[in-house]
Amino acid sequence: MKKYKLKRYNVLLFTFIILMFLELSFRILTGLKIGNISFLYVFLYNIFVSLLISFIVTWGNKVFNKVLYYVSIFLISFIYALQLCVYKMFGFYFDWSLLGATDQVASFAGDGLKLILENLLGVIVLFLPFILLLIFIKRVIINKSEIKVNIIKLIGLVIVYLVFIGSLYINSKGINSAKELYFDVNNNELNIGKFGVLNAFRIDVKRSVFGFDVKIDIPDDHIDSSSDDEDDDEVEEVVYEYNNLDIDFDSLIVSETDSKVKMMHEYFKNESGTLQNEYTKYFEGKNLILFMAESFNEIAVREDITPTLYKLVNSGFKFNNFYTPTISSTIGGEFQELTGLVAASGFLSPWKSGKNYYPFGLATVFQDKGYNTYAYHDHTYTFQSRHKYLAALGFDNYLGCRNGLEDRINCNQWPESDVEMIEATFADYANSEEPFMVYYVTVSGHGDYGFNYSAMARKHKDDVAGLDYSEKPLSYLAAQIELDQALELLIDKLDEEGILEDTVIALVGDHYPYYLSLDEVNEISSYEKDNVVEINRSNFILWNSAMDTVEVDKVGSQIDVLPTIYNLFGISYDSRLIIGKDILSTEPGLAIFGNSSWVSDKGTYYASSGEFVSRDGSVGDNDYIKYMNSVVSNKITMSKYIMTEDYYKKVLGG
Repeated sequence: MKKYKLKRYNVLLFTFIILMFLELSFRILTGLKIGNISFLYVFLYNIFVSLLISFIVTWGNKVFNKVLYYVSIFLISFIYALQLCVYKMFGFYFDWSLLGATDQVASFAGDGLKLILENLLGVIVLFLPFILLLIFIKRVIINKSEIKVNIIKLIGLVIVYLVFIGSLYINSKGINSAKELYFDVNNNELNIGKFGVLNAFRIDVKRSVFGFDVKIDIPDDHIDSSSDDEDDDEVEEVVYEYNNLDIDFDSLIVSETDSKVKMMHEYFKNESGTLQNEYTKYFEGKNLILFMAESFNEIAVREDITPTLYKLVNSGFKFNNFYTPTISSTIGGEFQELTGLVAASGFLSPWKSGKNYYPFGLATVFQDKGYNTYAYHDHTYTFQSRHKYLAALGFDNYLGCRNGLEDRINCNQWPESDVEMIEATFADYANSEEPFMVYYVTVSGHGDYGFNYSAMARKHKDDVAGLDYSEKPLSYLAAQIELDQALELLIDKLDEEGILEDTVIALVGDHYPYYLSLDEVNEISSYEKDNVVEINRSNFILWNSAMDTVEVDKVGSQIDVLPTIYNLFGISYDSRLIIGKDILSTEPGLAIFGNSSWVSDKGTYYASSGEFVSRDGSVGDNDYIKYMNSVVSNKITMSKYIMTEDYYKKVLGG
């Protein structure tokens, strides 16, 4: 059979066809839009990459050229398949900042293999060009190009690049425009949608290696995003002070030599902070038991099978518009809950090292109030370096599997039992002479879901036998019954000890159950959720048996948990330096998601489409949307810089 020679324009043309096939296939598999201006950027960049590859693989002899070409196509296919699998599993895309979570990747390698098998068709499609090249490997010959041909390719590379840069200025003034994303904003998910997988990957690599400072734009006008309040006259009768510390930002600005840190000083000086309110010190002196509940979501709250969760969600403080944005999986959710900062790119390394200074660390501030503090996790205590960052927050007696808890519970099942953890640890603090603060990280609700996979799902299989759902949603509900029974056991024990009325129970999830597909989530949801915002809608439990129910309609998220608790317990902190805000304060509500979408008290903004859906059905005000996008960008950036610059040490470390 005659061999087909890939030479000159043939390599360029074949490579371009392969790249366009991969991008189109990826967008179909992930639901990304195809027919919009973003495809112009994809088209131009794929011409650029095709020229580059055809330039690189035509310099050597036939064997060298072929090997280099095959390696190039394999790596490109691998990047597409990686992004597909990560997106299907977590609901976000891979970026290099996630390498800080390699212990999670290694621990759940079996899940990764299972995920590949579940998305095998998509993976095969994305490797199809490479597979075809292997099949016809003997028929492929890539000859060395003449020097003048490669010079023409170099000129073509320059021309295409300049045309690409010029194309960025088409509609360049819109929110999250191509120009803004390419030069000023660091958002991997939006970059994939706007520029394609390969260009977004290149941008991410470049910024990870060389760094990238996002521009901070401090708005001149503060546009009120809160809803109308019928009780404004009553609120104005009491004059409240701000939950702020006495920080001389002017002196800090004058003495600071680092331009980035100086800019941060100026930013926080411009912030007003949040006012104390009628609930300030509402729980002062009471015990606190705070949970981070694995994969807990509002879809698990049912009066029939999780009655304790149902009771706690619908009494105490009842938050009707609360979200748990899924950013970097469990570690991102816990970071947001324990720091009040957005889990922005770059947070993982300083967070996991435990070397940053945290004056507002959960255990530290309660110890300063005379509390005894405890922390427990019913899985491996070193997982995600939890032992390091909890120590940095003041927990000096954190207990998990492999550092003592295995002597009290069965740590050899997966997942471990939340009920066993409560049973085994309650006595540690129940008879404390001082008030106590306990932090629990649960694991029973962890995926993957299936009665053959989850020990907790099997344990409660009979409890969900009458429900008409497919296996994965059913097993998710079964696993969450373990959390429900753990809370029931805790409440009963507190009551038996006579300390229930003196104890506050708080609980928030780390992320939505991303081991379930959107269709599987909607199978057990009471309404149809989207895969960006509403899939992250959840509950924040903040409950005390002696209080009346207080309904809160304001929007909130994980980053608001810490300042809300601190205000309720009379903790001294600076509300300007925590990005989240006390949900019970007069500060307008806001929830920020991984791709810079957001929900405010006025409505929902979808960053990928630029669509704003008003809560009251009115047309979105462009000035308001622009202002809020600036606010969101600043909060994300400041969260990152607080971590990477160890900012609290520079402000309060003295």
